Amino acid sequence: MHSGDHDPESGGHDHGHHHHHGHNHDHSELDEMELRVRALESLLTEKGYIDPPALDALIETYEKQVGPRNGAAVVARAWNDPGFMKMLRDDATAAISSMNFVGRQGEHMVAVENTPGTHNMVVCTLCSCYPWPVLGLPPVWYKSPAYRSRAVIEPRSVLAEFGVTLPEGTAIKVWDSTAEVRYLVIPQRPAGTGGMSEEDLACLVTRDSMIGTGLALTPDEARAKGLLS
Repeated sequence: MHSGDHDPESGGHDHGHHHHHGHNHDHSELDEMELRVRALESLLTEKGYIDPPALDALIETYEKQVGPRNGAAVVARAWNDPGFMKMLRDDATAAISSMNFVGRQGEHMVAVENTPGTHNMVVCTLCSCYPWPVLGLPPVWYKSPAYRSRAVIEPRSVLAEFGVTLPEGTAIKVWDSTAEVRYLVIPQRPAGTGGMSEEDLACLVTRDSMIGTGLALTPDEARAKGLLS
């Protein structure tokens, strides 16, 4: 159920859905590597070498804090520096690499920019491709079959479940990550942030806003969360 024009070069569908399949790996719910990791984790837990709660806390730190801070720094620089924003639009891989955010799962990046008329959202319909160098580890919901299928079919409903309600006239573009390409959403810059430093602007950028399932925080929202003084 894909409506709108399909652009095979851009990897997307206007719905907009943007959907490009270049995966070349096994797409079972748990691939061989995941099964091995789980088996190893169970064995190490059984022998008392690791503490599951501590491991979960470590994973959560990388998933929600360390990794996304890199992406937030990229977005904040783009908001503050028109030259960098242009570079990010033209060659996101090079722009992100210039900030030394490089590594596996981030070799080929594309930045998609939210505007007043267009909202972008990222999914990986066949597995869980995700830009680790800028977003860290993927959240559990990103890998879930429900999100992977519904994001393409009914993105507006999915966004509403994340607390994002867009005006009816806003076009939604859903970008399907592949083995070759990872996407980074550049959220709209909140109003009233003209005099803020890059460091403070980065505090407004959430992980979900860079996936497209959230919006950037307003300064007041960031202060309420203790992210800004």
